[in-house]
Amino acid sequence: MDAIITESRKAFYKALVNVLLIDTAGVPSNADKDNPLSVRIASGIAKLIEAESRGTRLAAQASGSKFEEICRTFLTNTFLRLKHLRPGQWKIARVPGRSRLALASYEQYSHLTAIAEAAKNNRQLAAAIGSDYLIAPDIVISREPEEDAVINEPGQLVDDKSVKLSALRKSNKCLPTLHASISCKWTIRSDRVQNARSEALNLIGNRKGHLPHVVVIIGEPLPSRIASIALGTGNIDCVYHFALDELNETVHKLKNEEGTKETLQTMIEGKRLKDISDLPLDLAL
Repeated sequence: MDAIITESRKAFYKALVNVLLIDTAGVPSNADKDNPLSVRIASGIAKLIEAESRGTRLAAQASGSKFEEICRTFLTNTFLRLKHLRPGQWKIARVPGRSRLALASYEQYSHLTAIAEAAKNNRQLAAAIGSDYLIAPDIVISREPEEDAVINEPGQLVDDKSVKLSALRKSNKCLPTLHASISCKWTIRSDRVQNARSEALNLIGNRKGHLPHVVVIIGEPLPSRIASIALGTGNIDCVYHFALDELNETVHKLKNEEGTKETLQTMIEGKRLKDISDLPLDLAL
């Protein structure tokens, strides 16, 4: 019997049945049909994970939405099993209605509501501050504040005389704390992928309190395109590939076109690219 995360990884691939499709020309839906190397790598990955579903690729918005939900399910089935490593009341959710003020529901970003209201009523202020504070993550993980009874379980740690501002204490009437902001990208086709990097910088710059994990999950097969978001530090924690082992195996079977092998190894050895199976434990840090 495989471990829970290994089994969840297999279930992840089975759930991709309506997303990772192979068309009549043999092109997987996460490949760029106009790029032969992309098609070869994507085909190798699909074969290794036994993706055999045939069909026309979905519209980008539809495939992206399904990919987000499959990622959310994977994290629910894995990260929530780690409470012995990361105690707490955790919630994993997709942002409802793609609300760009969704972050205001969390303690570190609750002040964004006031900023939005002020900007709405003052055009000069709106022009000055822009709209960078409006961020809509694909998936969020949050931690609920704790009751005093839970905090005091090992002994009388808190009372009415102190600890009056901590966001972890429910009696302080604080909002949930944002633990992770996760962006999901089924493919990387244009400069829009840089939105993930911009959102990361905005999460860093607009917070009051500790920074949540900021990660990206991708299904892109081409290492050169993955590098456009994975390389560099200071914004995104790490990029997680939906099938890194299979990507690595496929790339090393092919000729080293466009320096593909070196690019992939640079990202892996530089700890900028990991497999999706690594994400649950990394979130428990």
